Amino acid sequence: MIPEFLNEYKTQLEKYKLETIKISATPLENEETLQIFESKFLGKPYLPKDMEYPKNKENKPMTLWAQINFADVPLLESYPNQGILQFFVSPEWFDMDDYKVIFHDTISEEFQTDFSFLTEEIYEESPIYREHKLDFSKEIEYGSYADFRFDMNFNNQDFWNFQETFTDNQKEEVNEIIDGTGHKIGGYAYFTQADVRDYNQNLKQDLLLLQIDTDDEIMFGDSGVANFFINPEDLKNKRFEKAWFNWDCC
Repeated sequence: MIPEFLNEYKTQLEKYKLETIKISATPLENEETLQIFESKFLGKPYLPKDMEYPKNKENKPMTLWAQINFADVPLLESYPNQGILQFFVSPEWFDMDDYKVIFHDTISEEFQTDFSFLTEEIYEESPIYREHKLDFSKEIEYGSYADFRFDMNFNNQDFWNFQETFTDNQKEEVNEIIDGTGHKIGGYAYFTQADVRDYNQNLKQDLLLLQIDTDDEIMFGDSGVANFFINPEDLKNKRFEKAWFNWDCC
């Protein structure tokens, strides 16, 4: 909900309104693990028995950063309403050039259960330190100061300068609707540096597929954030292998 002190900008802000799926990530204790089909950060993936485990360019197993079972997720326009979406990234992930995004449209009851080959070594450089249970909620956003699409003018001021006029309580209220941070599917993206889409005309239509942010048991460099983006047509046609990965930090 738009705070009352922003009522004079309400009509303008409504033009920026987007739905998003916020993700609450709860780290598990050391010996805990989730079921194969469940949504998670880290952990063991769902893989049909006839599918090879994803490997990097050096033929080493990748790390499952995220698994989203859309049966758990509120409906979001253009995004799947069923199936399992997975984000595998090389243990050497810093260069953003070795990853795989895999979508299982249908779920088989014949799936792999032996992941003994996933040794501690492949997790040594992982930015996600523990397996996390994921919960989802649909929310409304009106912008993100880091997303290039949010270019609203506040009495000839950009958002950065305008927010300097807020009290601490007002800043908290605004951060509920104009922020972009956190784990999420869709909506506005967050960056610690700059929106990389703004520098490439071919990427300006691309949408946020998944964002994983720094958290209690997650750290990208120095308090950074990871984003996966996808072209709207590829999203519509479930060509998730065409998604691309970006991360940055302070």
